[in-house]
Amino acid sequence: MKINETGRINAMNPYQRSTESQRQEQMKKSTRKDEVSISDEAIKLLQAQNSGKIDTERANKIESLKQQVSAGTYQVDAAKLAETLAPYFKQSSEN
Repeated sequence: MKINETGRINAMNPYQRSTESQRQEQMKKSTRKDEVSISDEAIKLLQAQNSGKIDTERANKIESLKQQVSAGTYQVDAAKLAETLAPYFKQSSEN
């Protein structure tokens, strides 16, 4: 006479197993927190922006470029552009 089936020792009801796994998933979700990390460089930039330490020469140059572009008078220096892009295209053609 069998008192306990060997396959049923410590066996759980399938419904009970699924509810237990759902509870564990909910616990994991509730304990998980969102985190944001900001680099040191970003912090320095933010501090400089908030303290008003904006390079006035750079700001003037940017404003001047914006006005030239909006007026349609901005001229691109083709030689300088070619010098800047040549290493990139040379490197990509070697690969």
